[in-house]
Amino acid sequence: MADSSAARTKAVFEFKSATLPLIAVILKTADLAVLAEALDAQLADSPDFFEQEPVVIDLSLLKESGAAADIDFARLRALLARHQTQPIAVRGGSELQNIAARAAGLSLAAMPVTPAPRSPANEPAAAPAPEAPQIVREVPVPANGTLVIDKPLRSGQQVYARGGDVIVTAVVSFGAEVIADGNIHVYAPLRGKAIAGARGNIDARIFSTCLEAQLVAIAGIYRTAEVPLPASVLGRPATIRLDGKKLVIDPIA
Repeated sequence: MADSSAARTKAVFEFKSATLPLIAVILKTADLAVLAEALDAQLADSPDFFEQEPVVIDLSLLKESGAAADIDFARLRALLARHQTQPIAVRGGSELQNIAARAAGLSLAAMPVTPAPRSPANEPAAAPAPEAPQIVREVPVPANGTLVIDKPLRSGQQVYARGGDVIVTAVVSFGAEVIADGNIHVYAPLRGKAIAGARGNIDARIFSTCLEAQLVAIAGIYRTAEVPLPASVLGRPATIRLDGKKLVIDPIA
């Protein structure tokens, strides 16, 4: 009898690990009123950007800054849900924050191992915005090795294609970041940051149909907007590659 019941159970469901695309909202303030204002401003022109996607609430910057304040996670979940997301977990919090998050129905997620490209010394300093959340779209690359993004990337948003290439068919705004372990293709204005070969692939390349980038990088070699682009590539189709330790930018005829 027991064996028959077990056989029926195995037939109707199965547990398997899954790698899913996630949005990480990296908080820089525990003040939810300030956070609500910043989210409303940042997402005003793309209210349907997330389309009910799962969200991980990242508290690591609060922990690093010593801001171990109490957070009303039920209110925070409602705030994020208002912007068409589905908060499912927290990561990087203190022990007390983790307990409070679990009490609000959130699970705990491990911190990811992802590249954190450092800004070069000559990169223009960004305007201070300590309360603005950083929105990171962490997307595992599909089996064919290429991730396709067909929505605009706004300032403060980041896409990282782990283990492959990324193709973006919409504008990458100033302040947005596209990161890939392989190549980056942007078939639209590239005005933000493009970081290819993020884990050291020196053969990676960056392609854009309209190069106006704030920063480009391949395998850790950077060029910023402080060094003006030549007229032959500024606002035009171009490709970027490494030649030794030097970035080379060529027009695409």
